[in-house]
Amino acid sequence: MDRFIQVIDVCKTLEGQEILKNINLEFDSSKIHGIIGRNGSGKTVLIKCICGFMPVSSGSIFVDEKRIGYDTEFIENTGFIIENPGFLNRYSGLKNLKYLASIRKIADVDRLRECMNMVGLDPDSKKTVGKYSLGMRQRLGIAQALMEYPDIIILDEPMNGLDNSGVMEIRKILLQLKAEGKLIIIISHNREDINSLCDKVYEMDKGEIKQVL
Repeated sequence: MDRFIQVIDVCKTLEGQEILKNINLEFDSSKIHGIIGRNGSGKTVLIKCICGFMPVSSGSIFVDEKRIGYDTEFIENTGFIIENPGFLNRYSGLKNLKYLASIRKIADVDRLRECMNMVGLDPDSKKTVGKYSLGMRQRLGIAQALMEYPDIIILDEPMNGLDNSGVMEIRKILLQLKAEGKLIIIISHNREDINSLCDKVYEMDKGEIKQVL
């Protein structure tokens, strides 16, 4: 099923400061959408509002026909990384995914192993996540985002901490997911990632959409 997201006249104020100012955006399936901008431009706050983790101050966000915060509390069937992925440091990567998968019981252990292999992690490794490098944690975060077969994938700085080969692997995965009809949103400060992956690019500055590329 094709999915779509509409952001209509969205404003967000935090502690008296206007973080988002009349944001209007549309995101469609079978595309990779990029959101770029400097730190503090409002990118992550926008994504938190879209996901339903933070209420908007005014305006509306629709996912398919459902208004976030009214018809549904959270965006459904979505995999995401927002800011730094949080894991239990004393457990292995697979054990972390098993724990997270036990909440909704959508992904079985074969799927978890598949996703770890997909992102270049060994599911049989006994290494605890506390001993993972930044790039390994990022790979595990992407595996977590993909493990429950989401139709919508939202990734905040997905290439953070990855070496060149890791970046190329993740780009290949994202392009394959796009070909499968997924709706993908990437937040990045890396112009090369954005230029090589995205069908549409939105630039944010001081809480406003300044440019659509």
